Formats: sequence, structure tokens, C-alpha cells
Amino acid sequence: MSDRPAHELAHLGVHGLHTPDPARTVAYFVDLLGMDVVAVDGTATYLRAFGDYEEWSLKVIGSDRAGPEWVSWRTTSAEALERRVCGLELAGHPGRWVPADRGIGPFYEFHDPDGHVFRLYYDTRRYVAPPDKRPAVPTGFQAYPGRGAAVRRLDHVNLLARDVRACREFWETGFGLRTWEIVRLADGVGESAAWMSSSIQGHELIYTQERTSANGRLHHFAYLVDSREEVLRDADVLADAGIRVEAGPSRHTAVQGFYLYTREPGGNRIEIANGGYLMFAPDAEPYVWSYEEYRAKPGWGAALPSDFHIYGTPDVEG
Repeated sequence: MSDRPAHELAHLGVHGLHTPDPARTVAYFVDLLGMDVVAVDGTATYLRAFGDYEEWSLKVIGSDRAGPEWVSWRTTSAEALERRVCGLELAGHPGRWVPADRGIGPFYEFHDPDGHVFRLYYDTRRYVAPPDKRPAVPTGFQAYPGRGAAVRRLDHVNLLARDVRACREFWETGFGLRTWEIVRLADGVGESAAWMSSSIQGHELIYTQERTSANGRLHHFAYLVDSREEVLRDADVLADAGIRVEAGPSRHTAVQGFYLYTREPGGNRIEIANGGYLMFAPDAEPYVWSYEEYRAKPGWGAALPSDFHIYGTPDVEG
């Protein structure tokens, strides 16, 4: 039998995001994406989407620059959390315990091979909707907000990495994530992208190649809506609010999701997403794209802007 950990990470969890313009960043998430403010604590604002079962999912933090504070996973149990912590320490990737934050945690904080900050946790506080936000169907978590894009939940996170292969293998060997697609570099050996998941979802964590001298940067957070028609509608919502549409609406080649990219006022790239395949086969192997095959962009979809794979947060020069 394999000693590779399996199904110990339940899903992407709460995350923190820096912004140099917290008031306008919060307004973007509330007024244009349809999220709700849960609490304000100094320079931090806690937000949630209507499909989140946890009390909050995004912590917007006022800072001198944009970029990720941390990305987290909720584990499948308290015992799974302890096993993954022990695994990290035995593998030479020790971290530190961080106190709970507004009912969620404590967290175990560590770094991936590129320097991104990650957290693991199990204990959480479930959201209880007040009377004016209770859904008609009691199995829902919150009434549909009907505001802006009305995003349902976080769909995936895309991080920039100087060594995509090292980051991919870190999650595969240490946490049992499954990789669904890989793109090779022109040399046929290195990797320029990898799409991974803890579940049958086509992607939860993506790494794409860092093309500057920086490390530990964010490419984008992606939020889910229920149909690609909503993605089209949301392009109008955002454009009419003065938010530049960076790319889309269109369809991705990898994982085949429908997308719309903007940058919130603080500078972080945010995707509104729908679709993407589900992988039910328990023995599926990743599809490995050659450099030439992926560059040909089979299927359909508009070309991405020239700086799409260069810009990330924190923003850097060269």
C-alpha cells in the first residue's frame, strides 16, 4: 500500500489579502461581487460569499501594497491536521502555530517552495444567517444577495512560482493533491503550469511560471458564479462601474472554465469563473501538454493580454 496521504485536505479555506486601498477594495467585493461584511477590526475587514458555510472566507487587510497574506486549506479532521503538521516537520518544512482568527483556527502556518504563505486548520465557526438573510431552502447557508456579480464562493487560487514542478511535487507528495493538467516548457523538461485539486474539481490550486525575479506572488483569486451567462452579465456590471476588464469573457483551454478577469482597486487580479470539468475517475493521470501543443490553443477562446502571465501582486519591476 502507498503511504501517500489521501483526502486529508477537504477544501480551500479562508484567506488573507493585502491592499493599499482598503476602502475601495472592500467596496469592490461588496458592491460589485456581492459579498457581505462580517466584521471590521482595525485595518482588517472580514467578508463572506453567500455560498460559504464558514462565518467568513476573506480577510481584506490594509497595507502598503497588494498581494496575498496567506492561502489556507481546511483539513478533513483534527487528526488529519496533526498528521499533516507532523509530515511537514519530518520533511524539513517546519512552520508555526497561529492563534484562531474570529472563530476559525488555530492555524499551522508554513511556506511552499516558492515562499507563498499557507495555513492549515480544522476548527471553524459555521455561519448562522440572521432572520433577514435566511434562505427559503433551509439547506442553503444564506439568502441569494442579488447584488453585483453575486459570487457563490471561492473557486480556486492561482500562484506564480519560479519552479512550478517543485511546488507541484510538494503538494502531491506531502498532501496527496491530484494534478489534472501540466504544461511543459519549451525545453520539454521544465513546467510552466500545473492544475491541482484535493477533490474531483478540475482545479483548486494552480501554479503558473513566475517570469520576474520575484517569488511568493499571487496571480489571482477566482470566485464562482452559477452560469457562464452570469459571467457575461458581470462584464457589464464591472465595466459600468469603471473597473477595467483585463481579459474575457472567454473560455480557458486548461480545465475548460469560462472566465472574466479584472483587477480590484488595490491591484489584485480577481477572476469571475464558471464551469471547468469534474474528474470522477479515481485512476486518472494528468494530461501533460507539450509547449507547442498548449501554445496552439486548441478549442476556442480569445488570446490573453501580453502581460497576463507577468503581472502579479505584489507588483514588481523585472
